[in-house]
Amino acid sequence: MTLEQMYSAIGGDYKGVMERLPSAVFVRRFALKFLQDDSFPNLKKALEAQDAPTAFRAAHTLKGVAQNLGFTPLYEATATLTEVLRAGNLPEDDNMMNAVAKEYERTVAAIEQLNA
Repeated sequence: MTLEQMYSAIGGDYKGVMERLPSAVFVRRFALKFLQDDSFPNLKKALEAQDAPTAFRAAHTLKGVAQNLGFTPLYEATATLTEVLRAGNLPEDDNMMNAVAKEYERTVAAIEQLNA
């Protein structure tokens, strides 16, 4: 899978990320590095522990990384959750986290295809 195909598979902003970052090699390197980012596991763990401040930090970090890399659907899902957590609240149900998890898993699966 090419980098552009990966972005297409996740509904990402390939054109935008290529305008922001210096080269496809650079974007590919950071997309692959995303696989080691611990923001999503930290978010999941903090929500399970009902720790809103830690969940906010993890969600905010994940949102920023997703935005910078043009992972638009993951960014959008995470942004919604981040705003609830920013107010010091935990989500009332699992719907927001399920949306984040769905987009995270879809993004990771596509990135893993870059190495295939």
